[in-house]
Amino acid sequence: QVQLVESGGGLVQAGGSLRLSCAASGRTFSNYAMGWFRQAPGKEREFVAAINKRGGLTYYPDSVKGRFTISRDNAKNTLYLQMNSLKPEDTAVYYCAGSIVAYDITVRVPISQYDYWGQGTQVTVSS
Repeated sequence: QVQLVESGGGLVQAGGSLRLSCAASGRTFSNYAMGWFRQAPGKEREFVAAINKRGGLTYYPDSVKGRFTISRDNAKNTLYLQMNSLKPEDTAVYYCAGSIVAYDITVRVPISQYDYWGQGTQVTVSS
């Protein structure tokens, strides 16, 4: 198994930026395709971004495409989410998650196949 710990959340004004980090430990980080999800109060957990095991292949929903960038540094066992041009609707608890996949080309993984989750970090965007 892998332990995941998010950090970097906070309060930011609309139009501002934040960078979230997810530190992994316990198992080989590069074995996992990684993703970011978010959950606002009263809403279901929402997919935000995904990246393949080696890095370089990414996928985003339309809600964040062009504003958010997912990246990873496997040498540091760390996943990142750079969030720019933040909007109030981005307010949520952000979670990183890992999925053991066989192929490096794998990017998109159903939420049910993300096996390991962090505790989340709060992002609040004020208008």
